[in-house]
Amino acid sequence: MEQRVLKTLEYEKIIALLMDKATSIYGKELAENLVPFLRLEEVKAAQQATQEAVTALRLKGSVPLGGIRDIRGAIQRARLNAMLAPMELLDIAGTVGAGRRLRQFLLDLCEDEALPMLQFQAERIEGLRDLETEIRRCVDENGEIVDGASQELRLVRQEIRQLEARVREKLDQMTRSSSYQKMLMENIVTIRGDRFVIPVKQEYRHVFGGIVHDQSASGATLFIEPEAVVAMNNKLRELRLREEREVERILYVLTELVAVSIDPLKENIEALAELDFMFAKAQLSGAMKAVCPRVNDEGYMRLRKARHPLIPMQTVVPVDVELGGAYSAIVVTGPNTGGKTVSLKTVGLLSLMAMAGLQIPAEEESEVTVFSSIFADIGDEQSIEQSLSTFSSHMTNIIHILASMDDRSLVLFDELGAGTDPTEGAALAMSIIDHVIRSGARLIATTHYSELKAYAYDRSGVINASVEFDVETLRPTYRLLIGVPGRSNAFAIAKRLGLPEAIIEDARSSISEEDNQVESMIASLERNRKTAEAERKTAEDLRREAERLREQLEEERARFAQEKNKLLEEAEEEARIAVQLAKEEAEAVIRELRSMMKEGVEIKEHRLIDAKKRLGNAVMELEKEKVKKPAKAVRATQIKAGDEVMVNSFGQKGTVLEKVGGDEFLVQIGIMKMKVKRDDMNVLSSFKAPQQNVEYTAVKRSRSTVKMELDLRGYNVEDGIREIDQYLDEALLAGFHSVSIIHGHGTGMLRKGVHEYLRQHRSVKSFRLGGQGEGGVGATIVELR
Repeated sequence: MEQRVLKTLEYEKIIALLMDKATSIYGKELAENLVPFLRLEEVKAAQQATQEAVTALRLKGSVPLGGIRDIRGAIQRARLNAMLAPMELLDIAGTVGAGRRLRQFLLDLCEDEALPMLQFQAERIEGLRDLETEIRRCVDENGEIVDGASQELRLVRQEIRQLEARVREKLDQMTRSSSYQKMLMENIVTIRGDRFVIPVKQEYRHVFGGIVHDQSASGATLFIEPEAVVAMNNKLRELRLREEREVERILYVLTELVAVSIDPLKENIEALAELDFMFAKAQLSGAMKAVCPRVNDEGYMRLRKARHPLIPMQTVVPVDVELGGAYSAIVVTGPNTGGKTVSLKTVGLLSLMAMAGLQIPAEEESEVTVFSSIFADIGDEQSIEQSLSTFSSHMTNIIHILASMDDRSLVLFDELGAGTDPTEGAALAMSIIDHVIRSGARLIATTHYSELKAYAYDRSGVINASVEFDVETLRPTYRLLIGVPGRSNAFAIAKRLGLPEAIIEDARSSISEEDNQVESMIASLERNRKTAEAERKTAEDLRREAERLREQLEEERARFAQEKNKLLEEAEEEARIAVQLAKEEAEAVIRELRSMMKEGVEIKEHRLIDAKKRLGNAVMELEKEKVKKPAKAVRATQIKAGDEVMVNSFGQKGTVLEKVGGDEFLVQIGIMKMKVKRDDMNVLSSFKAPQQNVEYTAVKRSRSTVKMELDLRGYNVEDGIREIDQYLDEALLAGFHSVSIIHGHGTGMLRKGVHEYLRQHRSVKSFRLGGQGEGGVGATIVELR
């Protein structure tokens, strides 16, 4: 990619933003050297790396990238056996620790989310815990070698501190002595050249003996090491030399540890650089509200609501651009200051970003292509030094572009043919566009020549475009309109500003009829576009609302089914418990009856077995609703009115109303009716006449809730009959073959009323008075059908 084109499209500003997002010098260097890739596989891999980092940030919010230092110089010095300084060792330990933390963070994340590229880089990082531990054991956070680094260092420093204390004590005695105080300039102990001294007045020099190490600027004060402490200071000097040698020895040992770990340290640096770079791209994507585009190498591009990344989001106007499908060239016409150049730069810059593995500020489903090269002739590139005019400068650049492009290039021309005679400029512009199209390259060109409107209209593979202008406000809206050539708007603006109508009409009459027809055609196209756009927006809103309602209904139906099943399960459990209790009670009754049989009471055994069997089958059966998946659509060649179909292009269900001719049918989707082709539909279900068969679900009532006898004692005849009617229904539902109605002896009126009612009841097979052990004449045994 030519450096001149990168500068023209302001690619270096994107790189500066990317570098600002990197946290380490390694990541910043990779960002600074990022150039667009020219092979599809490379672009896809770079986009995948960015998307995985975006996913990680979305899931975790942040990534532990702190603590990474530039240790390449220290590693190189360790390779040459040069002793490393304590701060260099701390940087190495900090970078090793940061890498280990980042590795663990990413590997934990990759256990829950498939992020292969992040996982690969994380696995490249080696822990090197022993190296970090040894460095931090010997060097504190201020870069000082600690006493515990070695036994020898601990002992020598202990001796130094003890001897320093003795020297200070000796000198403090002198400064506090009344005989010496008048000889001292100040009663303090200070240090000169690592030796303890006291400030003595010049005239008392001979009193203290020893060594003079310094004097004041005036010469009145001498800093003397008294003879009494010279030997001890000499001893201190020897101990400090021992300390320095031991510290150097420790640093050499640590340097050797670094030297044997050079290869894994370099591998760590490379992995940390790649990870920092990946997350810098992800951070930039978040700041721009960018998306991962689809990528192809077929020359097809579709940008949806694309925004120029260097214009603030609150002011930028998105553009929709499609290139390489039905047409390979776009000619943007219309007056200046309308946003044509911004649209041109947006396409070029977003293509460069996508090819470099950066996400682009656009809507989902945007698609870009991998170009072999991008060429741009944008802006005033006049060269004063070469004494070239604007036209000559542009033409020199265009000649270079035409000689360098191929069938996989993207060519961007701004104000093609400008700077010369309009007639000749327009002719040159058309010829240049023809040449680019014949070469197979993709082209977007802007021009204010009206001749190119008709050119783009007549040429296959070329489409007109313009930037919208609001005549009411006399301001451009900066919206790119594909398929609509630019209008002059001069007459409308002049009229809006108050120019007399007569002058405007006179000017309009001087324009050829052909030009007037073109302007009228453009105005009509613009009106139709606005109408179509409004209708499309309404249809899109309706579609979204229909999808929302469908999803809501599906969720509510699923919740209802779950709740119903839950209630049925609870009821079934309660019924099971009740039946179990009834069985236990029945077993006890049967045992008691058999005991009575042994005592001489005559009870038939088969009646007991039958009763027990009926009780055992009294478990409540409840049919649960299954949450069914929607039936899969099936392609059908025969479609008729009334069929329920899936319209593939809308992803919605509809009903076929009628066939309107050929392979088209009128289909109703929600409240909308539209024509749909046969190939765009799958039949979900064919229309059938409604059937009369109705399925019923039987629910068996638990017998534990219905007794085998009804006690009517204390009831009058009317109330008793009402109780019998309800009880017999429940007994039938419970599956009883016979029941007992207790009415007592009394006056006999209740017994008589019960018998009269039983004679006409549809479910009563027969009835009789109770026998011995059944209540006698105070009860009636009823056999049910």
